[in-house]
Amino acid sequence: MKLKIVFVSTVPPTQCGIATYTKDLIDAFQSTFENLECIYCKLTEISEVVPDTSFTLNYNKKEDYRRVAEEINADDSIRLVHIQHEFGLFGGHYGDYLLELLEHLKKPIAFTFHSVIPNPHKQFQTFVQLLASYSSIIFAMTRDSKNLLQSDYHIDENLITYVPHGTHIVAYNEPNQTKKKLGLENHKILSTFGLLGTGKSIETAINALPEIIENHPDTLYLVIGKSHPKNIKDGVDPYRQYLKNIISEKKLDQHVLFIDRYLELEELLEYLRATDVYLFTSKNPEQAVSGTFAYAMSCSCPIVATSIPHIREELSPDTGIIVDIGNSRDFSRAVNKLLSNDALRESMAINAYQKTRESSWENVAIKHFNAYTEKAKLFSNVKFRIPKIKLSHIKNLTTSNGIIQFSKINLPDINSGYTLDDNARALIMMSMHYMLFRKKEDLLYIEIYLNFLERSQQPTGNFINYIDQFNQEHIQNSYVNLEDSNARAVWALGTLISFEDHMPAGIIKRAVTCFLKCKPWVSNLLSPRAIGFSIKGLYAYYVSTKEKFVIPVIEHLANNLITKYDLHATKNWKWFENYMTYANSVLPEAMIYAYLTTGNSAYKKAGVESLDFLLSKMFLKDGFKVISNKGWYHKNKNPMQFGEQPIDVAYTIQTLNVFYQVIGDKAYKSKMNLAFEWFLGRNQLSQIMYNPVSGGCFDGLEEKNVNLNQGAESAVCYLMARLIIEQYHRRKYEKRVELGEVFNQKGAPFI
Repeated sequence: MKLKIVFVSTVPPTQCGIATYTKDLIDAFQSTFENLECIYCKLTEISEVVPDTSFTLNYNKKEDYRRVAEEINADDSIRLVHIQHEFGLFGGHYGDYLLELLEHLKKPIAFTFHSVIPNPHKQFQTFVQLLASYSSIIFAMTRDSKNLLQSDYHIDENLITYVPHGTHIVAYNEPNQTKKKLGLENHKILSTFGLLGTGKSIETAINALPEIIENHPDTLYLVIGKSHPKNIKDGVDPYRQYLKNIISEKKLDQHVLFIDRYLELEELLEYLRATDVYLFTSKNPEQAVSGTFAYAMSCSCPIVATSIPHIREELSPDTGIIVDIGNSRDFSRAVNKLLSNDALRESMAINAYQKTRESSWENVAIKHFNAYTEKAKLFSNVKFRIPKIKLSHIKNLTTSNGIIQFSKINLPDINSGYTLDDNARALIMMSMHYMLFRKKEDLLYIEIYLNFLERSQQPTGNFINYIDQFNQEHIQNSYVNLEDSNARAVWALGTLISFEDHMPAGIIKRAVTCFLKCKPWVSNLLSPRAIGFSIKGLYAYYVSTKEKFVIPVIEHLANNLITKYDLHATKNWKWFENYMTYANSVLPEAMIYAYLTTGNSAYKKAGVESLDFLLSKMFLKDGFKVISNKGWYHKNKNPMQFGEQPIDVAYTIQTLNVFYQVIGDKAYKSKMNLAFEWFLGRNQLSQIMYNPVSGGCFDGLEEKNVNLNQGAESAVCYLMARLIIEQYHRRKYEKRVELGEVFNQKGAPFI
């Protein structure tokens, strides 16, 4: 049975900020969590039955509040009623009809206060305190609002949770890229959006335009949005007409464009992405929060804004400029400053984009959910929804030469060049994708990544790692230890060859040729992780070809690891070295492959012991954490914190998958799923680590923020992990998975 949350709110197509906010929040819940259903209790002026809306409440009829409460109480699957509160939404004095609903509800209640008015008089204060007395949890969308609820309304701090207004994740780009789509490429674009009304004070921006145009004659100001329904009288909006009169008087007709219609979300976001400077002109000094401002920041708009609490809290000098309410002269000066400095605008745009990632709707849904579970003790068994597999970012990073190493946010950084590491991992990932989906276009990318490995292989059989943006060997190849990189190539080639029954013969032939050239050096590897990667590739090659020369090579390399294990392992430190660094799980995984190849139970014993020890350092009471890259984890010392990278999460998932298949212990499968939820938001920052727009992956989880760059390593590793999870969700694997037998036809694991 799905558990339900009822949201009491206005509902689209009603055009108001709370309706939009609630829809976006519900959509985020539905896309983030699997067995959780969000339904509306629609606030309406008439009694009606609304399709796809479970409850309707005529807010002008006091008796309707009790009726709705009884209907909600009758549904056992409803676990929470979440009220989106604004005083004007409910009938009665201060909206006190709402008390009738609260009095009769027998479900836990949450409030989001969209307005928190400072310095309330006693009667108003008492009413808000009464509302709060019914609540299990209260959400405030600014820190200022949270503080006011405590200081001015004397509401218990433990009842209040700060969760910012949500924002939409969009692909980062410079405005000129989007202007061309909208036919605005010859303009400097200023914009404002939202329901048009006197409170917006659009005249402040219009009156600033002459001075702006004098310096930047290509300026075009977009006023986006319909008139507020309450402002229209006899089919006419006096306020809009007032603005048009100012425009006419100041001869600004060629510099102001009214987009007088309701824009669907995608179109609105496109206009914001095309904006050079966003203007927030509100004249309400007590406006607690602005969704329009939040959306503009999330679309990387530098902002000039009037001083309201939300703006003062969120807009810093590195993201915009705050001006006095109604001061057109300040607006013109600020806008001219930004339009005259491309570097400043670009810097502000990037900072704004980065600052709002924490408030993406997905993260806001997770923050709400965490508050429900921690403060209201609800929904403990809700699961994360597995996101769709998307390759668009990977394809965007890939040129005819290979996959580019780094990106600046989501934009490929061609100057970073290419590496063997990334192209080897990309070859594995795309081969896995092809095995699951059999899409012919995957073969094009498999060819590109295989070409890179061939291009990097030297006459001696080993590989160089770095190729620059001009497809030339990089000087780094001369002084960087390349053992691990070379071993990843062996892993990639062996994995590709193990899929020979389903791949074009020409691709497999080339991979075999490349693989066999590695024979002279592969048995001489000394780095533990290089040994681990090579054993993975050698095992995959062996089960496919049954060529016996592989067995002594695996045995020799495995003995090297066993020697290290015997040297360093103690009662309280079951590991191959006196420290743990990156890709740790590859070492016990290699032991299992050595056991499968030779039957030597000593390898299996070392593999199980070392993996269980590693897992004890990552699966903790407060969740799953991989070993920090900030100093690593040294024997007899406290582990470092933070600095978690997607590559290590993905490697852990790969290893747990293999151990579950071989050992059959369902605890490994359970931990594998828990580790994957690290990407989905079950981590120490409670933020998603994948990009739901492109399928990319953020580069790191730091102490206070997510590294929003989406390089090849992170993106590829996330997808490798995602594809492993996919095989457990695909119907044709379900029975075999439960038997611990997700091997390909020749016995090689599916990784």
